Formats: sequence, structure tokens, C-alpha cells
Amino acid sequence: MILIADGGSTKCNWCQLDDAHQRVYFNTEGYNPDFMNTEAIAASLAQNLPATLPREQVSDVYFYGAGVSSASKAEIIAAALRQQFPQAKAHVTEDLLAAARALLGRQAGFAAILGTGTNSCLYDGAKITYNVDSLGYFLGDEGSGSFFGKRLLRDYLRGLLPDGLQDVFRETYSLGSRNDILDRLYNQPLPNRFLASFAKFAYDHNNVGYCRTIVLEGFEAFFQNLVRHYPRFQEYSFNCVGSVGYNFRDVLTQVARSYGMEVGKIIRSPIDDLVKYHEEG
Repeated sequence: MILIADGGSTKCNWCQLDDAHQRVYFNTEGYNPDFMNTEAIAASLAQNLPATLPREQVSDVYFYGAGVSSASKAEIIAAALRQQFPQAKAHVTEDLLAAARALLGRQAGFAAILGTGTNSCLYDGAKITYNVDSLGYFLGDEGSGSFFGKRLLRDYLRGLLPDGLQDVFRETYSLGSRNDILDRLYNQPLPNRFLASFAKFAYDHNNVGYCRTIVLEGFEAFFQNLVRHYPRFQEYSFNCVGSVGYNFRDVLTQVARSYGMEVGKIIRSPIDDLVKYHEEG
């Protein structure tokens, strides 16, 4: 029996795959080693993994995670997995490889993530060959949930939300004072997840001109600052995984085509296609 996990910063999708190819799906919170240490991840796994999961029967755990940018970051998660699955080998790598494998299988092409954060790459059918650094939510992550959330929250704090949205935003989130919000951003865990939680507001009010504009501008920034810097990017189809890309796929398709890229596959979650990749060996 193996486990396959697609670990975003907000949510982690899991599949338990046995020798008869029977699948059992479940979810936990996301585990990003930029914001959580081994002890915190292990404690969350102990609490949130299904009680029915036969942990001693798991031979391998394939974990694809946000924030897994180095061997030391991978080890933060691997150490937590070994605590929960002492008989298993823990294979931890970046979520971008999960996106490429889910979107492209063993074919070469371009793959992107547009979820809580942003990432993208060129993939040769086996490994990632080129990556333009998204720089995270402080400096980049254009087109992501945290990017849209930052814009919404900034405009809200400055009293700049138009079209009656200021009061609606306040009533929707009950955020408290300016100091409460800044404390949540600068002094409490997982600020990227906090910011990304506001992206849903843009989706729920996508009939409002302001919300449509910030989504369009966010995807324009994603293409302008990341995608167009890939060598011969227009020779590839645009393939994307993530809730933000999927929810706003009509706008994303419009922007991709304006940059000369035909659109291939846009999916919410890679887990089904990722399981298929591992089933096929």
C-alpha cells in the first residue's frame, strides 16, 4: 500500500492506494515547511489522519509539497511522515513536480500552479528543467490567492473598495481593527493562508467590475513577470492546476491567449491524475 499526497499551503489532498488499485481519498490541512516545523506537522498528522488508515501497511509515502525548495525543507516533512509511518519510505518533493506530472504525464510541456501561491515550470516528461522563481507572497506570487487577497485587504484598509464592497467585505470577514489585522499578518502563523482566504471574495462578487479587474490584472502580472520569461513560451500550451486558476479559468484563458499561448488543461486538483501517474509506474 502506498500514500500519495498533494500538499498545498492551505489543504493537503491524499490518496491511499492498495495493491488491488483500490483508492481511498481524504484531506488534511496543508503543510508548508516555510511556516511549520516537523513537530507541528507531526502533531497535525496524528490528529487529522483517518483512524481507519492502516499505517503499518504503508510501504511508501509520495508527498508533493508547497515550500519544498531544498533537501532541508523536504526533511522537515519527511521526518514528520516517518513518525506516523515507521515502516514506510518517505519521498518528499516539490508540489510543482506534482503539477507537471498531473498535467502532462510523461510528455514535455509547460505547467503552472495558481492556488494559495504561484509556481510554474518547463518539464521534459521526467523532471523540471526550467523555473522562473515566483519569489513567494512577500515579493511575488502574482495571480495567486495570496496576491488577490493582499490587494483586497490593502484596499479595504485604505477605504478604497468601490461599488459598496467596503461594508460587504467588513461584514463578511469581521476582521477587527487595523492593528488586529496587522498582528495576524506579522505575528501569527501562516500569513499566506490568511491572505489567500480573501480570494473567495473576488469569486463571490465576480459580477462587480472591481473584482473582475483585479483578477484580470493579477493574471496579467503573472504572465508579464513570470510566463513570458520562459524560453519560447509561446510554443507550449498553457496548463495549470489550482483552485484560483480553475475558478477564474475564463479570465485566465483570455489572458493566456492574449500572450499567444493556447490553453491545454486547467484543473482544480492534481490528485486524480497524480494517482494515475503512479499507477502506471
